[in-house]
Amino acid sequence: MDLSALRATLDEIDSRIVELYEKRMEVSGQVAAYKIASGKRVFDKEREAQKLKAVGALTHNAFNERGVTELFEQIMAMSRKLQYQIIAQHEGGGRQAFIEMEEPDCGKCRVVFQGAEGSYSQAAMKEYFGAAVNCFHVDTFRDAMLAIDEGSADFAVLPIENSSAGIVSEIYDLLVEFENYIVGEQIIRIEHCLLAAPGADMADIRTVYAHPQSLMQTAHYLQEKGWQQISMKNNAFAAKKIADEQDRTQAAIAGAAAAEIYGLDILERGINDLKGNSTRFIIVTNQKVFSRTASKISLCFEVNHESGALYHALSHLIYNGLNMTKIESRPLEGRNWEYRFFVDFEGNLESSAVRNALRGLREETHNMKILGNY
Repeated sequence: MDLSALRATLDEIDSRIVELYEKRMEVSGQVAAYKIASGKRVFDKEREAQKLKAVGALTHNAFNERGVTELFEQIMAMSRKLQYQIIAQHEGGGRQAFIEMEEPDCGKCRVVFQGAEGSYSQAAMKEYFGAAVNCFHVDTFRDAMLAIDEGSADFAVLPIENSSAGIVSEIYDLLVEFENYIVGEQIIRIEHCLLAAPGADMADIRTVYAHPQSLMQTAHYLQEKGWQQISMKNNAFAAKKIADEQDRTQAAIAGAAAAEIYGLDILERGINDLKGNSTRFIIVTNQKVFSRTASKISLCFEVNHESGALYHALSHLIYNGLNMTKIESRPLEGRNWEYRFFVDFEGNLESSAVRNALRGLREETHNMKILGNY
């Protein structure tokens, strides 16, 4: 047989496969109707495992067995997605746990940020809420989360990611621990300055203080200087320490605003390794709310520690045409080499595509939590 004849045979087989696929989806729709009536869950892991074993046994060699198993994994995944759509249509979208809100009245809200006067968190807060915002600051990220959890603040401003140093892992862990939710974000450009007591000279410096992320962001600069590096909870705390102690052998890494607030000299500006360095801050509250214009959703989930589990979870975004913009992982406590995944994707909770994807994720992952729509 020549190539054209072989391709014609393949085309005939493919058309039969398509016909059988559509028949299978029609029956899957009837299964969805049954599950609506009975209240049975769509995803039946044990039933699917039995089915995969059965179809694999129908093949005649190991290569085909693996291929058919993979094929039916996809077919059954598509069947589930169809059933989720049918159930969502029957329920009219279902009850929404998050409530749509107007933009916050910044004249009445109280905002907390971590650090001290002159910190980048304060700068992000003022950029988002305005310079006249009613605010206070706390020592740690946990303190900020506690403040909104307990109601002493309406919103908290927290750094979650830097363009060069990566994620602030503690924030991800706190978002899981607390029932607090993201309602906005603010990105600000970072320009690190080397600050010292008045009269200090570059030759005097022996020790530099800064937040660990800032030390990472200025690693090349500091390596050339050979100074001792000491971590602080916040850059503004480091600047305050230099101002309080007036030790000319010490310097802090912070923004120019901190130099003005604490009366320090700027020995050098723009010492961060990447000049386009930026930090993304999230705005967090203790209410499950979102705005009509929200366009990004953050969530987290866990999957079984087995081949293909993450792929199948993320396929719900692909199937519903949703663009994933970020994925991170954090280790699960007490479970070595297993992880919780954090995903950002474009969309609004009122979107039918988003609701379909969330239904599938909720059924097929563990401990899924929507962290916010903003």
